[in-house]
Amino acid sequence: MRTAHVLVRHELRLVVSLWLWAARRRHGLGEGTAFGYSRGQGTMMLGFGFVIVIESIMMSVLLRNHPAVQRAWFMLDMYTLLIIIGLHAASVVRPHVLDAGSLRVRRAAHVDLRIPLEKIAHVRRELRTTHEQADGELNLAIGAQTTVTLELTEPVAHVTFLGRRRDVRLVRLHADDATDLVHAINAIKPARTSPSPQPDRLV
Repeated sequence: MRTAHVLVRHELRLVVSLWLWAARRRHGLGEGTAFGYSRGQGTMMLGFGFVIVIESIMMSVLLRNHPAVQRAWFMLDMYTLLIIIGLHAASVVRPHVLDAGSLRVRRAAHVDLRIPLEKIAHVRRELRTTHEQADGELNLAIGAQTTVTLELTEPVAHVTFLGRRRDVRLVRLHADDATDLVHAINAIKPARTSPSPQPDRLV
């Protein structure tokens, strides 16, 4: 039941993302600055959608003598196409968000991790095209690549798609404007982490 609930909730988020995309709005920005990551996957998602459309046309021809099966297959293809478009829409309307206190790292509608800025020890631009699973690491690749690496001072809790908790100390993510994101984080961090000036001594 829990898995079914998670899947239904995820699909509802995709539907909301489609509406936000059509309305040219974005989710969860507040007072923060958005950093997109969808540019690297647009062509790939378009390719997936094209394949589904071609498959639907071919199967409609092949199943023309079996109308019940033809309709069922067509509905399945349309549902798959809706999911593909919804995933891309979610990536567009749910960008990474940097505000005065945290970096909200996201990927479509299934990853949403808020990292307090004081827990970011180092941030750097780093292009990686291979990612191996490792304890304490979270890799959010787009188009098989990440462009920003965050090293944390202590673990933060990441809840997986199916609700399992993982503690991560290193996060790799993709940002369309990786250099701007790194500079923006470094510009805010010193102001929050620098020690307060000592009060003048009374003579």
